[in-house]
Amino acid sequence: MGLSLTDKLQRSKKQPKYDQLDALLEHHEYELAAWRIFKIMNEFVKGFEFLSRLDNTVSIYGSARSGLPEHVYEDATNLARMLAEDGYTVVTGGGPGVMEAANKGAFVAQGESIGLNIQLPFEQVINPYVKKSESFRYFFSRKVMLAFSARMYVVYPGGFGTMDEFFEVLTLVQSHKVDLLPIVLVNKKFWQPLVTWLEESMCQKFNLIDQEDLDLFCLADTAEEAYEY
Repeated sequence: MGLSLTDKLQRSKKQPKYDQLDALLEHHEYELAAWRIFKIMNEFVKGFEFLSRLDNTVSIYGSARSGLPEHVYEDATNLARMLAEDGYTVVTGGGPGVMEAANKGAFVAQGESIGLNIQLPFEQVINPYVKKSESFRYFFSRKVMLAFSARMYVVYPGGFGTMDEFFEVLTLVQSHKVDLLPIVLVNKKFWQPLVTWLEESMCQKFNLIDQEDLDLFCLADTAEEAYEY
């Protein structure tokens, strides 16, 4: 049986802090807030500096879990390999799963394989196919870097984190905060129910988005289809 919400909250209180400095400052709200703001600024500065050295980038998103069907891993590897052979710099979150698959594809093609890793209480290890990396403490600054760096976005099946990243990119494009860039969802079996819900519920039933908003992304079934798009 899984833990109740109360049990999870109690357990979270016992989790160690990321570093000793936070522990020393945890009873001093203003000092802690000021220090966190400084660390956030530092992450953005080092992130933008790191990305400024990269050209022709494509951000590939997807699950960090290893339980996906094997063909999803192979497909992400093949697409990243084809893109790297065309001179694209492949950028992922640097972790396992789909991220590892994409970095592997770029690596075997002898292309640029980049990882933007996230520091977690249960440490996420950079996958072995990353050639250059930068590490982030905060999810939001890492998401900005993944979105900022890209000439195109490719999204494979994933969980809450992948959905968050996809909808943030989609919102940025819809609201013209970034240029109109290709967004490709790969694997129709996974994505089609969501796309159907967006069209039938959000668009047609509740009129929360426009029909043309559904044209901001493309649905592909394989690496070859995504590559052709």
